[in-house]
Amino acid sequence: MDLALKPEHKAFADDVRAFARANLSPATKAKTFSGKHYDKDDHIQWQKALGRQGWLAYTWPKKYGGPGWDVTQRFLFENVLAEEGAPRIIPFGPKMVGPVIYTFGSDEQKERFLPGIRSSEVSWCQGYSEPGAGSDLASLRTKAVREGDHYIVNGQKTWTSFAHWGDWIFCLVRTSPEAKAQEGISFLLIDMKTPGVTVRPIVMLDGAHHVNDVFLDNVKVPVANRIGKEGEGWTCAKFLLANERLGIAEVPSSKRGVRSLRDIARAEPANGATLADDPAFTAQIADLDLQVQALEMSELRALSTMALGGAPGPEVSSLKIRGSEIQQRITELTMEAVGEYAAPYQPGMLFQDTNETPVGPDHAPPAAPRYFNFRKTSIYGGSNEIQKNIVSKMVLGL
Repeated sequence: MDLALKPEHKAFADDVRAFARANLSPATKAKTFSGKHYDKDDHIQWQKALGRQGWLAYTWPKKYGGPGWDVTQRFLFENVLAEEGAPRIIPFGPKMVGPVIYTFGSDEQKERFLPGIRSSEVSWCQGYSEPGAGSDLASLRTKAVREGDHYIVNGQKTWTSFAHWGDWIFCLVRTSPEAKAQEGISFLLIDMKTPGVTVRPIVMLDGAHHVNDVFLDNVKVPVANRIGKEGEGWTCAKFLLANERLGIAEVPSSKRGVRSLRDIARAEPANGATLADDPAFTAQIADLDLQVQALEMSELRALSTMALGGAPGPEVSSLKIRGSEIQQRITELTMEAVGEYAAPYQPGMLFQDTNETPVGPDHAPPAAPRYFNFRKTSIYGGSNEIQKNIVSKMVLGL
């Protein structure tokens, strides 16, 4: 794997940086570096700008409207945007359902759905987890009964990120109760405006409304909205989850998190001493930095395999495990750095329009809310315990 940048790649990175500085709202960028919550406009305006540039679906091949970038361009794109403070691209359309549609969908489905995903004109959410069916996804109970050229869908999805913004939801549903668990599942695309779809907010410990319950009560879905054949939804699900786990590694944002830790360590407290003068604390940051670099090398290996025509394999489970552990460690070390100022729980400070006065330095209020919120990273996308089982069986052959 050649990590040396060619002149054209350096020029590409300059182009991405110039684009970000010209199109990323200063208010949105400020939220990134202050740890405040984004609102819908922050995400949508940025993603539409990427869509107009042809960069939102940056992982897609050219034949489906993507830029057809090589591994180095993809790596540079993600890292430059993280450095510039861009919000994370909401992955459900461009990184999840889009690849499923162009891999398993019909020509008609590709024509119908891919353009809106590429442009960010259509927002998507993911209907996988259910009460009692999260890590054990194959035990899902949402049913889809076929009646002529439609399915009638009943059930509940939970922890559904951005469902309150979503125009469409891609769902795993049980179409054959008699079949084995994985073999009786189908993959449906459902318009969120369909009668019978209800979204109920779940407010997290950091005060944000990102996730939701979604209730499906006699929702009528055209059979034409099924991806692949009936009963082949598990194949689509595994393909999508491999892409999701690769993204959960979140190396660029973790690199930004390490830089933020160093800034906090250098911040001058009232007594004149800094954490940067404490060798024990700086050693912890250095160790974390090395872990991020090692994860980055592993991710590049996976991307190199994909560049040669391969698909994300079971090894991406190890990226998901380490990526989520590192993200949690960053929040833990930030709590240590903030010290007693992490005790006042101030989730309201993470909103732009707050009238509250922070207790302690400006970097203190996000510490506790982010720590609590990041407990979820080792669960979503398949819990780390499940990922360890996958690595043990599919990678190590144990």
